[in-house]
Amino acid sequence: MKKCLNISLIYAVAAMAGGVFYREFTKLNGYDGVTVLGKVHTHLFLLGMIIFLLAALFCAHFKDLPGKKLFRAFLCVYNIGVPVTTVMMVARGVTEVLGTELSKGVNGAISGIAGLGHMIAGAGIVLLLVSLKSAAKTKVLE
Repeated sequence: MKKCLNISLIYAVAAMAGGVFYREFTKLNGYDGVTVLGKVHTHLFLLGMIIFLLAALFCAHFKDLPGKKLFRAFLCVYNIGVPVTTVMMVARGVTEVLGTELSKGVNGAISGIAGLGHMIAGAGIVLLLVSLKSAAKTKVLE
């Protein structure tokens, strides 16, 4: 449970930093349009902080959950997918704000890597759900 709470805190701080970066970077560059940078803040809060707060609650309820192999796999896989997705969102948003003309290859690479990040995070969610189902089946409570 403590590990999930610590991860949640890290995502909360990253979300706040993402929000400040969005506001200050767009203001500094005189950009007032819609950009992907505006969604980094909410993605990190929801996909990072909230998911791990919920995971901490499940760990408190199902005492054997943190020791399950699938749950440990979720921690690893999900914590790769969400940061990869977020980094690509920042890359896309910065290029939008700066008005950088991207080649087809670079544009495709950013989209492709972001897509991979989404797929990895999705696989992590599946691992979490399967581990929760397994924990509910055995239901070891304090």
